[in-house]
Amino acid sequence: MKNILDLEYSTLEERIHQLSEPSFRANQIWEGLYKQNYFCWNDFSNLPVSLRSYLAKEYNILSLDLIKESKTIDKRTTKVLFRLNDGNQIESVHLINNNRNTICISTQVGCPVGCAFCSTGKNGFFRNLKISEIISQVLFFSHRLHAIGQNITNIVLMGMGEPFLNYNATLQSIKRFNNSKGIDIGARRITISTIGIVEKIIEFADEQRQFNLAISLHAPNDKIREELIPIAHKYPIKEILRSADYYISKTSRRITYEYVLIDKINSTRRHAQTLAELIRKQNCHVNLIALNPNSHFKGEPPSVKKISDFENILLNNGISTTIRNSQGSKIKAGCGQLAGIK
Repeated sequence: MKNILDLEYSTLEERIHQLSEPSFRANQIWEGLYKQNYFCWNDFSNLPVSLRSYLAKEYNILSLDLIKESKTIDKRTTKVLFRLNDGNQIESVHLINNNRNTICISTQVGCPVGCAFCSTGKNGFFRNLKISEIISQVLFFSHRLHAIGQNITNIVLMGMGEPFLNYNATLQSIKRFNNSKGIDIGARRITISTIGIVEKIIEFADEQRQFNLAISLHAPNDKIREELIPIAHKYPIKEILRSADYYISKTSRRITYEYVLIDKINSTRRHAQTLAELIRKQNCHVNLIALNPNSHFKGEPPSVKKISDFENILLNNGISTTIRNSQGSKIKAGCGQLAGIK
């Protein structure tokens, strides 16, 4: 069965016209999906019964089912395991921080990048997610928050998969999140995280949108980066930095670099100084993330002092830097821990 979330608004209008229904029906359907958080066609009480019956036969709304969810003790992090219509599984995360409800969503089943320290690619890559499957993750949490009088405040595409290797579905989804007729979340509250797919960073920059872009750098030189990220040989750091400069010039937005710190591999003072020399002239911010434990990777996170020393070197070079707390690591919801399995 087709999914209604795969349709753009203009396509939905065409379908409604073909059914000899008045054009305002498209807006009623759209508002029910994205504003009222309806999951069932019977909820659309403002539509005639005949139209509801037709839509129920032709279109699903959500394209995933909840299998399992895990919460941290403080209940600030919830990880949800979903089953897709073809039986594949993905994970998404809801993070509560102060007054923010951030939803971390997936764009692929598995991941083809295969970073050494990341669980997602351990079991391989299966397929890209459809637009409806990306959007369904957000609508699931939106529905849940709507029921308690709250809303999603931020969306990050940092879950399973590499968003820029599913570029078209990713782009159409975030436009839907941002659109005032859609979920209506500000562009600056939506972040895409990429390992550094240079040609797609450039293409994304040409959109000249105000979405946030985070690049997972994880190393101060190509030798270390290629040891950690198999795809890195295709995208040298100098090319990634050049594409980041292009993004900044086209959008006037600051780039964020994600950097997972692994003891004795990429976390010494020398590594920090080399990184600083690479990026200190760029309008950027660095998120430092201590390695989260994974059963398949033998590396360890650095000590608190080493992390602090690394941060101070960047700060002393005038680089905006924060140490990011992986608040979901205890339930395997942190960076590099999503695997999409029970």
